[in-house]
Amino acid sequence: MISSIFGKTKPINFIILLGFLFLFYWTVQVYLFETDFSTKQMAVEILVLSILLFSVFIVDFIVNRNKLTGANSYAIFFYTLLFVVFPETLSDSNAILCSLFLLLATRRVLSIKSLKNIRSKAFDATLWVLAASLFYDWAILYMVLVFVTIYIYEPKDIKNWLVILSAGFSFFMITYVVLVLANSSDFLIQHYSFEIDYAAIYAPKWDSSIKVSAYISINLILAFWCFLALGKAGAGKIITIRLVALSFVLGLLLNLLVQTESTYAIMITFFPSVIFICNYIESIKRQNILELALVLSVVVPLLAFLAKLWVG
Repeated sequence: MISSIFGKTKPINFIILLGFLFLFYWTVQVYLFETDFSTKQMAVEILVLSILLFSVFIVDFIVNRNKLTGANSYAIFFYTLLFVVFPETLSDSNAILCSLFLLLATRRVLSIKSLKNIRSKAFDATLWVLAASLFYDWAILYMVLVFVTIYIYEPKDIKNWLVILSAGFSFFMITYVVLVLANSSDFLIQHYSFEIDYAAIYAPKWDSSIKVSAYISINLILAFWCFLALGKAGAGKIITIRLVALSFVLGLLLNLLVQTESTYAIMITFFPSVIFICNYIESIKRQNILELALVLSVVVPLLAFLAKLWVG
């Protein structure tokens, strides 16, 4: 049943998933976080939700454009389900906004493999990463992804490296001018403090710690499987998967560094995670086993979420 719907690319799949995510977002806000909806707060929530829904389209575009999975909707299917697994992340608007800009950066980074307009793509990717860093200062770590990509594809052209400096200079000059006009010229100095809350790192909540540990373990196993299974798929595909894996590692590091009582940045790792999951799901040839895996991937997170609502 599920495979017959999401095993193909259909417009109805977007309607189903976006409708579900829309309802799930408000359910989480009302029943889990008990959000107080003032007029201003409602406007903020609608804006954040719109960005969240838009990110689903970005994920689908990146996956299809770079052929990271087969011609199906499993990527956006699992991307949506991960919010059910980690509903806490929907309380962190910075995570949602940061994730969007990192997705846009990833889109440009992965497109460098075509070896066309490398400098333009590196420039755009740098701008998107720096934009993401306005929400989490440690998001600037994703510049490593830009550097590694250029090193892999075209390291000898010095202009490819200089364009990163040009993008950085342009971004901070424009940002500073906007901040001066907004009478907030001290924002950059205060924001880019790169502080680490060691108390939050060493004293995580037990339920969150177990869930995140299981999530990381499963993804590491699936990533290892991807490298073994796709080893014969060609150098182009395996390099792309390596960049996706690097993105996952950077996301985990970012999540660790920005971890506080009010931040839930794990969603930054959702995109590389769904790539690992989808490649594994597509390898299941027996229809009954595939259907069982898809059903469990829906039922288990929903039951866990309902249990959380009941306990909370």
